[in-house]
Amino acid sequence: MSDAQRLVVPRSRAQAAGAGPEQAIVKPQDQQAPGRKGPLQLAAVGLKKSYRKAQVEIPVLRGVDLEVRRGEFLSIIGQSGSGKSTLLHLLGTLDAPDAGEVRFENRRIDNLPQAGRDTLRNKQFGMIFQFYHLLPELTTLENVLSPLMIAHGAWSYFRHRRDHLRRATQLLDMVGLAHRLKHKPRELSGGEMQRAAIARSLIAEPQLLLADEPTGNLDTATGEEILSLLRTLNDQRQLTIVMVTHDRAIAAQADRTVRLVEGQVEVV
Repeated sequence: MSDAQRLVVPRSRAQAAGAGPEQAIVKPQDQQAPGRKGPLQLAAVGLKKSYRKAQVEIPVLRGVDLEVRRGEFLSIIGQSGSGKSTLLHLLGTLDAPDAGEVRFENRRIDNLPQAGRDTLRNKQFGMIFQFYHLLPELTTLENVLSPLMIAHGAWSYFRHRRDHLRRATQLLDMVGLAHRLKHKPRELSGGEMQRAAIARSLIAEPQLLLADEPTGNLDTATGEEILSLLRTLNDQRQLTIVMVTHDRAIAAQADRTVRLVEGQVEVV
């Protein structure tokens, strides 16, 4: 059975809803309930973040404590403006907290130098954005290959180009885009662009996938397909996923859900 075939039997929405999310506990030291999949992988400790608008300071996160275990699918819900994306960006080291720490594999990462954070995101974190962020001048295949081009440099990349092409082609086949290799983003539908973004996020074989409203720009049916794909990646490959969403029905398909309210994590 091919890699693509292994990933086309997602768990249904009815099964996901029947399982129900686990109850989330706010304090990290208490988040050791049975049923978690593996050892601690990612942690936020006392994260605070504010933004300034003119002379006004606007607090967004007010001391967030959160733990994610290896192989877990965690959803973070909250209303627009609650700080979901801010938290995800802090976890992915795209932004720095005003206070607190982010730890990955028992190592603090929010205070790494820029080069260290770039390497972490390029090799160990996969990221999916609501607006896809595909490069318009590149084909679908080239977009998926772009993290490897950045990671390896020109000489090393071209030495291993055949292997990289095979890996990228397999990933695009896995997400149902084998027929779109040479198409550019403007020639793809929203669902196809999100599938391409997922393939790109997996090309470096990351340990953790961070997804920011991955169905936010999609119709209901296409959104369900994307969620099924994420669920299957988690189930069959034990890929850790942290997803933010404002939709409780979407969040319910994860193993566990936490909610951001007034800058803090609450039990769902």
